[in-house]
Amino acid sequence: MAFGHDHELHTRRFGRNLGLGLVLAAFVALVFGLTIVKVSEGNPMQAFDHAPRPGMAVPEAER
Repeated sequence: MAFGHDHELHTRRFGRNLGLGLVLAAFVALVFGLTIVKVSEGNPMQAFDHAPRPGMAVPEAER
């Protein structure tokens, strides 16, 4: 048993959905790539978390 042909509206909707899916996939790939570059640089990734951390303190001689 064969299904009927898709209506022209479904064809246009599929094209828009495919385009939006490609744009979203490109955005996810961009964010993932930037994350990989940031992590692979080797810089210490420390952030302010309301706790004293000696590793982030500037030594007295450099002030």
